[in-house]
Amino acid sequence: MKRLCTICARGGSKGVKGKNLKVLLGKPLIAHSIDQARASGLFDLIAVSSDSDEILAVAQDCGADLLVKRPDELATDQAAKLPVIRHCVAEVERLTGDSFETLVDLDATSPLRTPEDIRDAVELLERSGAGNVITAMPARRSPYFNLVELDQDGIVHLSKSPRNAIVRRQDAPKCYDMNASIYVWRRAALFGNESLFNPDTRLHVMPEERSIDIDSELDFRFVEFLMASGVNVVER
Repeated sequence: MKRLCTICARGGSKGVKGKNLKVLLGKPLIAHSIDQARASGLFDLIAVSSDSDEILAVAQDCGADLLVKRPDELATDQAAKLPVIRHCVAEVERLTGDSFETLVDLDATSPLRTPEDIRDAVELLERSGAGNVITAMPARRSPYFNLVELDQDGIVHLSKSPRNAIVRRQDAPKCYDMNASIYVWRRAALFGNESLFNPDTRLHVMPEERSIDIDSELDFRFVEFLMASGVNVVER
């Protein structure tokens, strides 16, 4: 069974300028995801997709096996994630002549994952027979208990109405925050569905300390602090 890892890193970033190449503990941010993919021991190829020649050059220096230049229409703020990953996979298969059964996308802005997290998510996909697997952490807030919305009249109400009154957060149905860290697909599911959520989508739960997605300077500093403190461990 052939497995491909994709890492998609756009050149433009509003929250953190030059985010994907910003140095984190002595190496570019994108290098951490490349290193984790390599350390997992799962992949026949690790491919990096970007609209930025600088990012692609750095990715090559950091050990990426294949570089994919992303077209401009897939490099805007409005570009959806699935078409970007599909383009990368299709280009890799065109360039190599190979077809990959298991496809894993690692978000370059989530460097706190471990190789074991990647292995666990892939194992869940291949063991369960599911079409895809996403990752998340236990939610701090519950739509059944303390996550609220305002209706058109400005009246506040719970985001989800429980069947029975809930007086303790611990009694609410378990909910999870997607952490944008690891996405795993079977090839047919990636190219055959337009939504990330399908009838057989499975969830791999990661702890909060390995689930931060860098979207601001504060996020970056927090991740840097956690990694320098040894909170995330390369191997468990």
